[in-house]
Amino acid sequence: MDRIRKALDLARLERQQAVPPDSVAAADFGPADAANGLPATISYTRTRVFAPSAEALERNRILNPSSTNAAVMAFRMLRTQVLQRMDANGWRSLAIFSPGASDGKTTTAINLAVSLASDQSHTVLLVDFDFKRPNIGARLGLNPKFGSDDAMGGEARVEDCLYHPEGFDRLVIMPARATLKNSSEILAGPRSREIVNELRARYPERIVVFDLPPVLSADDALSFAPLVECGLIVAAEGRTRRKDLVRSVELLHKTPLVGTVLNRASDALAGY
Repeated sequence: MDRIRKALDLARLERQQAVPPDSVAAADFGPADAANGLPATISYTRTRVFAPSAEALERNRILNPSSTNAAVMAFRMLRTQVLQRMDANGWRSLAIFSPGASDGKTTTAINLAVSLASDQSHTVLLVDFDFKRPNIGARLGLNPKFGSDDAMGGEARVEDCLYHPEGFDRLVIMPARATLKNSSEILAGPRSREIVNELRARYPERIVVFDLPPVLSADDALSFAPLVECGLIVAAEGRTRRKDLVRSVELLHKTPLVGTVLNRASDALAGY
C-alpha cells in the first residue's frame, strides 16, 4: 500500500511540475463565459497566427467547417460520436491510428480536429507526432519556425511550437518540421511524457489529437499509445486489408478505441 501511495504522490507532483502556474495564467483565452466557465472569445496573444493557404486546403481536402456538404456532415457525425464516448469516460487525449500508409489518417486527423473545434464546449490542439513523415503543417500551407520535433529535442518550448490557423476558431496545431531518428524511443521516453502532460493539463476543456505513424509500418504508434487515453483507427476502402486492420486492433488492445473510420467509402451519403 505504501508503494502505491508513493507512486500516486510522485505522479501528482509530476503533473504539478509539468505546467508552471504562470503559464496557465498567461493564456490566450479571453474572458470566461459565466454560464459554463469556458472562454467566450479567444485572443491569440502568445500563439503564432497564420493564414492557411486556400490552395493547400483545397488540394489536401481540408474541409470548411461552416459548409454543409456531405463530407462536412459526415465529420460532424463522427465528431459527435467521438465526443460522446470521450465525455462519458472523461478522456481528453485521442490518437489517430491507421494500419498502413495512404489510409487517409492525417487527412482524417485534421478534419476531425477542425470539426471538434467547431463545438463550442471545447478547444482542440492537433499535434503532429508522425516523425516518420510529418506533414500537418504542409497540409495547411504552413512552414513553421519551430515544431514538435524541436520541443522533443529541448530546442524550443512547447508554446513556441503552437500555431493558430485563421478561420478555424478554437483550433491550434503543433506541427513537426522534420523527421527524428530513433523516433519510437523518443516517443516512449520521459520528454514525450512531459510534453503530453503539459498539453493535457494546460486547459481542462482542451481535446488533444495526436497524429502518429501507421501502426504496422513502425513501432512509433505502439510506443506512444500508453500515453493517450483513447484512439481512433482509420481504414481505407479498397486499400486496407482485413488482416492488417485486425492485426492493428490486436496490437492496440491496451488502448481504448472509440471507433473505426472507413475512409474513401464508395457509398454516398443519402440526403435528408
